[in-house]
Amino acid sequence: MVGPRAWIGGLFNRSANRRNERFHDYHLTPPQEERLQRLQERLQTPFDESRPDHQAALRDLWRFAFPNVVLNGMISEQWKDMGWQGPNPSTDFRGCGFISLENLLFLAKNYPASFQRLLFKQGGNRATWEYPFAVAGINVSFMLIKMLDLFSEKPRCLPGMNFVRILGEDEAAFDVLYCVAFEMMDAQWLAMHASYMEFNEVLKVTRRQLERELSLEDIDRIQDLPAYNLVYQAQKVTLDNFRRDLNYEDRLNYEDRDHF
Repeated sequence: MVGPRAWIGGLFNRSANRRNERFHDYHLTPPQEERLQRLQERLQTPFDESRPDHQAALRDLWRFAFPNVVLNGMISEQWKDMGWQGPNPSTDFRGCGFISLENLLFLAKNYPASFQRLLFKQGGNRATWEYPFAVAGINVSFMLIKMLDLFSEKPRCLPGMNFVRILGEDEAAFDVLYCVAFEMMDAQWLAMHASYMEFNEVLKVTRRQLERELSLEDIDRIQDLPAYNLVYQAQKVTLDNFRRDLNYEDRLNYEDRDHF
């Protein structure tokens, strides 16, 4: 290409090169470097179905999902009820490793309302053929790892750089971001009236939105992301319902005392 357009293209390329140089030249603080290294070590841990601690983590996830249902075994058709592809969940971890199970457990322990809503597809006009919860969760983990460039020595993109800065202040930043991303993905799923075959497209849209939010200048915590409101609202609705039900029980007890 020649002429003015070629000059404009060259200008953009030089600007992009300068940005890339800035991404490569930045330095990590000691806390950032230490926590990034620990996170990257987590990324390198495969799921090992022979390890007792990995088996225990998987059983914990089952108890969070179905507290009143006895699990028949580590290999069981019951696992399909949680959204695993087959009776042995370990085969689904090959693409991401143990960290994806840790992410699901973090969601269950710290944001139980979101966990239950996403697992049982509560709310919204749902598709006839819904995405499988557990496998979707693994895909969200892998999407975040790629988006943040966590397989590199240090991230080379603006969202990744901002994430490492946040990580330096909060070691749980990746797990919290995972919870936000899962809620975002489900919100996009509903907004796009998607079906199972469109899951990858929903994931791409979710990634683009997260990249935009993580590129904002005034983000100091994952909780500062606009999308964090999705997680917050899920917890708030559950708490409000609990208080409403508690008040209802209090009224019943009061009426019973008057009656007798």
